[in-house]
Amino acid sequence: MRKFNEPVKDAAYLALRWSRSMFNPRIFGYFRDVLIYLKKPGAERIRFGDTYPIVNEKTTQTSFDSHYFYQDIWAARKIYKSRVENHVDIGSNIEFVGFLTTFTKVTFVDIRPLKAKLDNFKSLKGTILDLPFESNSVNSLSCLHVAEHIGLGRYGDPLDPLGTKKACKELSRVLARGGNLYFSLPVGKPRLCYNAHRTHSPKKILEYFEDLELVEFSGVDDNGRFLEKADIGIFEKENYACGLFVFKKK
Repeated sequence: MRKFNEPVKDAAYLALRWSRSMFNPRIFGYFRDVLIYLKKPGAERIRFGDTYPIVNEKTTQTSFDSHYFYQDIWAARKIYKSRVENHVDIGSNIEFVGFLTTFTKVTFVDIRPLKAKLDNFKSLKGTILDLPFESNSVNSLSCLHVAEHIGLGRYGDPLDPLGTKKACKELSRVLARGGNLYFSLPVGKPRLCYNAHRTHSPKKILEYFEDLELVEFSGVDDNGRFLEKADIGIFEKENYACGLFVFKKK
């Protein structure tokens, strides 16, 4: 499969690149910069087939997704402090999974296997609704910003309105006695944004994990603020916050 930033030899791919920015008013700044650049000493030749207009990154601050930024740091810190020798992740952000391999062995499970070659890394094809593990067998488990998608078909999974609830039950099943589950998903006023995700009441998530003990709740609120060891009730009225849960099986 052709990578999006490879040199273009086909008009269709060139048109695809330009379609992302052509109707953005900032495209005029792109043309201005091209003309200025070409007048600079040592300027390279610019082939039209190699042009790649990116016009939205001249910002005064570095933008970031507060949910993923804070949740990955939050979970990685806790997993590192736990000193576990083996960790299992179910479908989380692959950059997060890769960083975990720097200090522990990681088994990554997803319906779309990650074909990456890394020390301390193993990828398994599987579904969160039928995990390839025995009951009570996983001591350290994470599932970050995944369960809200289950049953919506976004990633090729079967349609199921109870997808998130069933995913939580399966995570609970495989978690070992005394083991830790690091879990996150959008929380706040319940709603379905089909087929992107669901937002759940944080208290509903406690019901889904009724067999587990809540060790800690943290979160990222609607304003992008990371609140560690927060009052779970505060997040009930948010619109699209991120709930960060640590559960333990007794």
